[in-house]
Amino acid sequence: MKLLFKNIKELLQVRSEPITWVAGEAMKTLPSIQNAFLCIEDDLITDFGKMADCPQKSFDEIIDATGKMILPAWCDSHTHLVFAGNREGEFVDRIKGLSYEEIANKGGGILNSAQKLNQTSEESLFEQSAKRLEEVMQLGTGAIEIKSGYGLTLEGELKMLRVIKKLKESYPIEVKATFLGAHAIPATYKDDKSGYLKMLIEEAMPRIAQEKLAEYVDIFCEKGYFSIEDTELILAAGKQHGLIPKIHVNQFTVMGGVATAIKHQALSVDHLKELEDADIEALKGSSTMPVALPSCSFFLGIPYTPARRLIEAGLPLALATDYNPGSAPSGNMNFVVATACIKMKMTPEEAINAATLNGAYAMGLEKELGSITIGKKANLILTKAISSYAFIPYSFGENQIEKVYIKGKIAP
Repeated sequence: MKLLFKNIKELLQVRSEPITWVAGEAMKTLPSIQNAFLCIEDDLITDFGKMADCPQKSFDEIIDATGKMILPAWCDSHTHLVFAGNREGEFVDRIKGLSYEEIANKGGGILNSAQKLNQTSEESLFEQSAKRLEEVMQLGTGAIEIKSGYGLTLEGELKMLRVIKKLKESYPIEVKATFLGAHAIPATYKDDKSGYLKMLIEEAMPRIAQEKLAEYVDIFCEKGYFSIEDTELILAAGKQHGLIPKIHVNQFTVMGGVATAIKHQALSVDHLKELEDADIEALKGSSTMPVALPSCSFFLGIPYTPARRLIEAGLPLALATDYNPGSAPSGNMNFVVATACIKMKMTPEEAINAATLNGAYAMGLEKELGSITIGKKANLILTKAISSYAFIPYSFGENQIEKVYIKGKIAP
């Protein structure tokens, strides 16, 4: 199947040479071509350039994109999309004044989701999750990472990871799986955290490796959840089973988790609502991607990741949704990009770089996705007719997407 987009008003995130990520001052630049063409053959980008150089060969389909823009599909590197039910009751509790911690202490939060998930069949869990995945694809997401962590039992965690694997096999979108058994301490291990960690390491991880159910390992390094020592233990054990470290860190408190993640060569450090100078210094020169989750800050009313400090320190930054039932019940990357601009003072160029190429890196997909580059997968957003790409975050409550293409085909 040969597909030609012609008369593209502006083709965004054009990278003729492969690039790993964008950092610091370079994040302000979003390379583009105005009045452009783009060629796709099967699932790959094969050519692009100015309309004056548009090839005259035959195509199976030609799409006139006059007035419209094309950019890489969003790369959402941090989600908990597989969950059962919802937690709108806790949403009301927060409106009434209860804090995230108070809700968790009375049996809400992660433990609430875990109870619902363990009572839900694998088939029902897949059906609920598949619906969400289809929705985020329609909103422009072309690659997604999905974590476990709402099972908190051996079978519950394996059930989640099997559902993630089935989603990957059932849909064209690139899906990455992360084992987040250390998301919270279940009630059955309330007074035996070391016993729970032992179960994750000695029972869960070997099964996950045997069934090839995950590529990453994660832990919620936070006061009241898991300590630096716990984090060291889980990340080291994960690596022994071929699981690349990622980490929830600095969501509410600073504990030294960023430096610990870098020590273990974590692919990403996610949340970073609280950030100290030592964290920024530790990130410099590392291969670890900082990931901001502005929807979570918006929903909980907590501080936003200090994007300007990170970027002005010469560091890269990725954006992701944190899609989950408790603190970010939305997988809309368009809202994430808009919120990053509005609340984190990122420019549209910085936000788009963070949500495409840098997001791809945070999933180990920078060689396949995240930019308009010959040889990369044709995961694309075709916008409606818009005045400029800044209109995407500017019109934060509207959907400016006309069509989404995953591997060269219209998203289901």
